[in-house]
Amino acid sequence: MSSFNIYMCGVGGQGIGMLAEVLSRACLDAGHKIMGCDTHGLAQRGGIVVSHLRIGVEARTPRVPDGNANLVIALERLEALRAADAMLANSGTVIYYDTIYQPIHVRMGKTSYPEADALEEKVKTRGGKVERVQLDGIEDPRMQNVALLGRLAATGVVEGVSAQIIEQALRDALPAKALGANLAVFEQAAEKIDQQ
Repeated sequence: MSSFNIYMCGVGGQGIGMLAEVLSRACLDAGHKIMGCDTHGLAQRGGIVVSHLRIGVEARTPRVPDGNANLVIALERLEALRAADAMLANSGTVIYYDTIYQPIHVRMGKTSYPEADALEEKVKTRGGKVERVQLDGIEDPRMQNVALLGRLAATGVVEGVSAQIIEQALRDALPAKALGANLAVFEQAAEKIDQQ
């Protein structure tokens, strides 16, 4: 693979760090050269968290340049829209978990929270596609990141990164007590079951 850029985003506490770690391990196990970095900002206060992952021999810096993300993985709808606007490349893909963490300006009534249609339209203007994920019965919202990994596996959007490779990366990264529930979420999302 010459180059492939992934931009991951969410809100502090959603598990962007774990998502980035598992995906990085999976890409390495698939034989890709990678580099990446994390930005935590005000994560402990519910602020945005982002991770950059660049795959391929052409990547020279760890940060994905604006407008060059072949794939945006987002753990929250507003952050997915922001990332699609600023980071998504033409013909790119957005995989997002459709959950809502309203920022203070929305709670105060100063702005409105975007509908899912706004995200779909934004991505459509770039010639891209959207994979919306929302599963019922997730016992811990911190497992939504694993649901996104499952849907990523189902799409095959990252060359060579199969469901089996991602599953093994999950087994390597997660503590034994959390593994069973997380694998169940991964398998449900990988089967493209969208329970809405």
